[in-house]
Amino acid sequence: MKGIVLISGGGSNLQSIIENSSYIGLKIDCVISNNPDAYGLERAKIKGIKTHVIDNNKFLSRNEFEVKLIEVIEKYNPEIIIFAGFMRILTSNFTNKYLGKMINIHPSLLPKFQGLNTHERALKANEKKHGVSIHFVTAELDGGPIIAQKAIDILPSDNPNSLAKRVLIEEHKIYPIVLLWFAQGRLKLDNNVALLDNKPI
Repeated sequence: MKGIVLISGGGSNLQSIIENSSYIGLKIDCVISNNPDAYGLERAKIKGIKTHVIDNNKFLSRNEFEVKLIEVIEKYNPEIIIFAGFMRILTSNFTNKYLGKMINIHPSLLPKFQGLNTHERALKANEKKHGVSIHFVTAELDGGPIIAQKAIDILPSDNPNSLAKRVLIEEHKIYPIVLLWFAQGRLKLDNNVALLDNKPI
C-alpha cells in the first residue's frame, strides 16, 4: 500500500508507523508538514523518506494552502493519507476529494474532547477514563466515523503530561493495527459508516 503521512510536530506516531511499515504492508512515499520546524521531518529524512514542507503561514488563505497541498499529494497518487498529528483544519473541498482514504488519530475518546488540549480538558472534567481514537477524516473536525478506540484509567496522580505519555503508548500500539486493516482491504468508509470486514464498526 502506497501512502503519505501528514504531520505538524514531533512525529512519534510517524516513527511508530515507520517501524511497523513492514508489518502493515505500507510504503511511505513522503511525509508532508505544514510546520518547517517539525521534528518528524528529521525522523523521515533519517529513514530516507522524501519530505515536503508546505508552511501554512506563507499562504493568504486556507484554500491557497490546500491547493498546494493537493498539488504535492497528487504527485504520489497515494492509496492512503495518514494524519499523524497534522494540526490544520481542512475544508470540505479537500476532505471530499480524498474521502475514505484519510485516517486520523486523536488523543481522546471521541466524541469527547474534539480539538486541542484534550488531556487538560479530560482532567478538568473529572473523567475516569481517557484514551485515543482513530477515525476516518471528514469535513467535521475530529468528527468522522470512529474506527477504533483504546481507553485507559485516569489515575489520581495524573497531570496533563503524565496522561499524555500514557495515552501515547496506546496510540503507538493501535494505529499500526488499523492501518494494517486498511492495507488488507478489510477497512472501508461507505456512506459515512466505517466498515470492518463489511460490517459496521
